[in-house]
Amino acid sequence: MKILYYNWVDYLDDENRGGGVSVYQRNLLRALDGQDDLQAAFLSSGISYDLAGGRPRWAPVRHGPARDRDRRFEIVNSGALSPAHHSFGSPAQIEHPATEAAFFDFIEATGPYDVVHFNNLEGLPARVLELKRRWPQTRVILSLHNYYPFCPQVNLWHREREACRDFDAGRKCADCLPHRPDPRLIRLANALAFRLKRAGIRPGTRAFDALFRPTLRVGGRLARLPGRLRRLLRGAPAAAAPGPGPARERAAAFAARRAEMVRLINAHCDRVLCVSDRVGQIARHYGIAPELVQTSYIGTEEARKFGQTAPRPALLGADGTLRLGYLGYMRRDKGFFFLLDALEALPEDIAARLRLVAAARRGDAATMARLERLRPRLAELTHVDGYSHDDLDRLLARVDVGLVPVLWEDNLPQVAIEMHARHIPLLTSDMGGAQELGHCPEMVFPAGSAAGFAERVAAILEGRVTARDYWRNAVAPVEMPAHLRELRAVYGAPASAR
Repeated sequence: MKILYYNWVDYLDDENRGGGVSVYQRNLLRALDGQDDLQAAFLSSGISYDLAGGRPRWAPVRHGPARDRDRRFEIVNSGALSPAHHSFGSPAQIEHPATEAAFFDFIEATGPYDVVHFNNLEGLPARVLELKRRWPQTRVILSLHNYYPFCPQVNLWHREREACRDFDAGRKCADCLPHRPDPRLIRLANALAFRLKRAGIRPGTRAFDALFRPTLRVGGRLARLPGRLRRLLRGAPAAAAPGPGPARERAAAFAARRAEMVRLINAHCDRVLCVSDRVGQIARHYGIAPELVQTSYIGTEEARKFGQTAPRPALLGADGTLRLGYLGYMRRDKGFFFLLDALEALPEDIAARLRLVAAARRGDAATMARLERLRPRLAELTHVDGYSHDDLDRLLARVDVGLVPVLWEDNLPQVAIEMHARHIPLLTSDMGGAQELGHCPEMVFPAGSAAGFAERVAAILEGRVTARDYWRNAVAPVEMPAHLRELRAVYGAPASAR
C-alpha cells in the first residue's frame, strides 16, 4: 500500500516548525518503516519560493537534513502561503488552479497512491481534495489537528484575546488579526531562506543569520517601492485576503470560505480523523458530515511512560501542600495570564498551600513582575526559563498535579499527554481535549473562571478529590503500534503481522 502524507511544513524542518503535528509525523513515519507492506511519501507546501517567482511546481526536498531524502517533497511557489495566518482568508486557500495543477502533477508523477492523508490543508488550495475525481480508488483522509477549515486563524481565537464561539456570519473574521502580515514580505523572506538553504546554508547558523537578516531588511524597504523587486514579487503572488471594501462583502467572503471548506471535505474525504472527542463535536457543529467523523487519538512515543510509571498514592504532599505544574508558553490562549489572575485572587490560606512550577520562556518585564509578586503568597514558586523534552522527567518529578487552563478549544495539548503519561493527574479547563484523558469532572473547571479554579483547588486541598478519583476512569495514552493498527483499518489495509 502506497501512502502520501501532507502537512504545511517538512517534518524534518530545520526551524522545528509545525509543533506537535511535526513530532507526530516523524513518529508515524518511523513506525511505518517497520511495516513491509506500507510505503510512505511526504509532501509540504506554502513555505518555499523562488526569488524570481514562477509558476507553482513540485520538487524533491534538497535542503535541511539528508535523512529521508527519497520520500520528502515540496511544492514551490504555492499560491497559498503557510501557515494559515500568512495568507489569512486568501481566496487561494480555496482555489488556485496553478497550485492545484502542481499538486496533481506530483501525484501523477510519484503515485498513484492508495491513500492521501492530509494532516492539514494549510499551504494548499482546498480544492486539491477533488483528487478523487481523477483517482477515485484513492482514499482521502483528513486529520483535524486544528480548526483551519472553519477558522482562517486556525484556533477559533478572536483578536488574540478570546475564544470565538460565533463568527457572526464572517464579520468577526474581517477584523480578527490585530496585525495582518504583508504577504509580499513573507514571500520574500521565504524565497530568501529557500535560496540560502538550497546553497547549504542552514537556519540557525551564523552564516544564515549574517546573510538573511540584513538582506531581508533591504528587501523589505524595496518591496514598498516600485521597481525590480516588485516585478519579481509579481511572478507568483499570494492572493490577498479580503481587504478594504464594504464590510458586508468582506464578511460574505469569510462566510463563503467556511462553507466551501466544509462542502469540499464532505464531498471528497473518506474519513475525518479528530484528535479528541471535543474536536469531533466541533467538526460536526460546523457541518462536517457525522458519518465521516472519527475520534483518533494520535500515537505518541510518550505513551510508553504510562507503563513505566505508577499513580502516586495521594495528590497532596506529606506537609499538606499541593505541587502544581504549568508547562508551555506564557500566552493568553494557553491560559497563562488567566492562571496569574486566578492565583492572585485565591484566598491567602489556600495560596499558602500551593507550590508552583512554571516552565515557560520568560515573558516581558510586566509579566515577570506579576509572577514574582506571587512568590510570597505561595508556599513555593519555581520558574524555569523554557525546557526541552529531555528535561521533562526531571521537571515533572516535582509536580503532583498538572495545569492545563486553556481558554480555547485546544485540540489535545501535547503537554497534557506528556504529564498524563507519567501518571500526573491534570487539572484542566472545560475547553479542548485535555479533560478527556482523566474523564474526571472533579478535576475540571469552567474556562476563564477564577472562582471555579479556586473551588477545584480547595476541593483537592480538603481531600474531596483524590488520586483514586482521577485514575478511576482515566484512559491510557495511545502508543504508536496501536495507533498504526487503527490507521490500517481507516486506510483499508490488512492487519500487519509485524
